Amino acid sequence: MKILVAVKRVIDYNVQIRVKEDGTGVVTDNVKMSTNPPDDNAIEEAVKIKESGKASEIVAITVGEEKAQETVRKALAVGADRGIHIKADGIIEPLAVSKILQKVVDKEKPDLVFMGKQAIDDDCNQTGQMLAALLNWPQATFASKIEVKEKTLEVTREVDEGLETIEVSIPAIVTCDLRLNEPRYASLPNIMKAKKKPIEQINASDLGVDVKPRIEQLKVEEPPKRKAGIKVSSVEELVQKLKNEAKVI
Repeated sequence: MKILVAVKRVIDYNVQIRVKEDGTGVVTDNVKMSTNPPDDNAIEEAVKIKESGKASEIVAITVGEEKAQETVRKALAVGADRGIHIKADGIIEPLAVSKILQKVVDKEKPDLVFMGKQAIDDDCNQTGQMLAALLNWPQATFASKIEVKEKTLEVTREVDEGLETIEVSIPAIVTCDLRLNEPRYASLPNIMKAKKKPIEQINASDLGVDVKPRIEQLKVEEPPKRKAGIKVSSVEELVQKLKNEAKVI
């Protein structure tokens, strides 16, 4: 079984996001970048499946600028066998990423495609679903538990009402939740070994995919400052303000 894992380079979740003065986006210069957290869970799950003997190869793939290759190197350091870097500059929307991944899947013929349930930068939660539609493959989204059977996957999903367990046939697309596992840290020896693992570089234009954004971003603004609260002297005053001023009761 071959598993293809898609990873994305994003601003580190510990970094305080700052909007550019001209409102054209957020500041990324000299800002710490890292792998999208749910994508770390996707890599970890793929490695665990391989360690159990149910997978023979893990291929990590990313789409982005030259520096995005760092996310592939991290995936190689925690257990992926080889990497693919699709070079593309600027904002790459989920539809374009899905079409790129479709081309790679047609070439690599994986049995499973793993990725995070959503990216923490745009929060779109679309790529996995779009890829499943393009490939006409079954999908299991928001996975918090995965059990590999002979020709199927049993996946426990996190839904609004709680947990839902489904069974999907292989090949399939799986988007991974943060509660799926605890991603491991890359050890120094494995980081050094990862430098020798191959990363194939492909230009997005060579795949025949139009990566031009469909959405025009007009302006980025910080949310309005939260107003200070007020103190009330009694429950009666609180109820009065909720009823007459806030009009929530």
